[in-house]
Amino acid sequence: MALDPLDSRIITALVDDARATYAEIGSIVGLSASAVKRRVDRLLATGVITGFSASVEPAALGWSTEAFVELYCVGRTSPGDIGRALAKYPEVVSASTVTGDADAVIHLLAADVQHFERVLERISAEAFVVRTKSTVVLSRLVRRNGTSWQGMETQ
Repeated sequence: MALDPLDSRIITALVDDARATYAEIGSIVGLSASAVKRRVDRLLATGVITGFSASVEPAALGWSTEAFVELYCVGRTSPGDIGRALAKYPEVVSASTVTGDADAVIHLLAADVQHFERVLERISAEAFVVRTKSTVVLSRLVRRNGTSWQGMETQ
């Protein structure tokens, strides 16, 4: 679905503050609250907006170790098989297939380095895993919640 400039501006406002009222968003984009609601409902119905959530600092929940793990798999392991296996680990924040030498990249959160090591050992023991390569995050330089639409509107 192609987004018009108003839809893009509404999405930007929601990414900036998902708790904003339709009236507040309307004042930003120049529409009435009811027009914003109709557009948000349509964006939800068509799957452009996939949901609303709270963004929580992982360290506040005791998850202070963050890492990215390159996953190298046996032969032609399907993305579905990788995804199903990784979905059972609550420490996996996200996993994606990628170009390059690795088959997938995993974003992990753990309580500490020892917890990270235990999770990495369990993932490495999956039947399709040949090897892993890990990078532990020292500090985050940029962090965005959701997709940042500022400056990305279609021309």
